[in-house]
Amino acid sequence: MILIINIDQESFELEVPEQLLQEGESFFQHMDDDFDRGWQMGRFWVENPSVEERCQVAANKIVDALHREDKRMFYLMSAYILKNMPGAKEVTVKSEEEIQDIDIRI
Repeated sequence: MILIINIDQESFELEVPEQLLQEGESFFQHMDDDFDRGWQMGRFWVENPSVEERCQVAANKIVDALHREDKRMFYLMSAYILKNMPGAKEVTVKSEEEIQDIDIRI
């Protein structure tokens, strides 16, 4: 599965193996358990994040993983988005915008 990730002026075309979506299931469940308790999204507390908001958080974590050169987390967060938003094609993150402004295109 291909996911295009745009971060400010950089663009990455990431091939996420289908197998990673299954292998990451327990990790993804742990993430969802955390989300179920609410999540701080930028300046706002979201009591029950929607699927889109959860994927926006994952996209934000992709940026963090890129800066830390954490390839594993980069792929896991991409797989989380693809698992929860089937058909996702492109994620656009702009550093000057809020996390809620992250665009995930299907």
